[in-house]
Amino acid sequence: MAPAVASTAAKASFLQEMSSPMIAPPPSAAVSKKDPKLANNWKTKSAEELTDAEVLSMPDAEYMNEKQQAFFRLKLVALKQDMLNNAGETTEHLREDTVVVPDPADRATIEEEHALELRTRDRERKLLKKIEQSIVRIDAGDYGYCDETGEPIGVGRLLARPTATLSLEAQQRRELKQKMFGD
Repeated sequence: MAPAVASTAAKASFLQEMSSPMIAPPPSAAVSKKDPKLANNWKTKSAEELTDAEVLSMPDAEYMNEKQQAFFRLKLVALKQDMLNNAGETTEHLREDTVVVPDPADRATIEEEHALELRTRDRERKLLKKIEQSIVRIDAGDYGYCDETGEPIGVGRLLARPTATLSLEAQQRRELKQKMFGD
């Protein structure tokens, strides 16, 4: 019975420490700086012409306006198309390399390369689902807002990870819970 009590006490003290405000790591300089020269460029450009820096420099009051949504839609569609092209190349590559190789070491190398490529495509397949979900979220008007808190995710985070559904703080909390409880 004593180990359970000690474990519970440790969790309680850890949870009390957790309830104090967490210090977020400083964002990288490239992502966090807003260039005042680019602040109004978005007004005269179409979504196709906007750069990451111009979207990042948009005022906070314009968060997830029509141009930002169109910009991220284009980014997601391009990412999706790139992955689909990679999948086609993998199919062709696997067809080309089905030659029988008599040397066991060469055959093992080819099989390992195929396994690695298939593992990569499987990860991309899972990412494709997230991309499609993000496009649906744009259509619904939910894109760019945290699933848990409803707060803005932030343009910098979305530029780095366009499929993000949680704010940085919510993601950190989720990862901490997973680490603690093994979910």
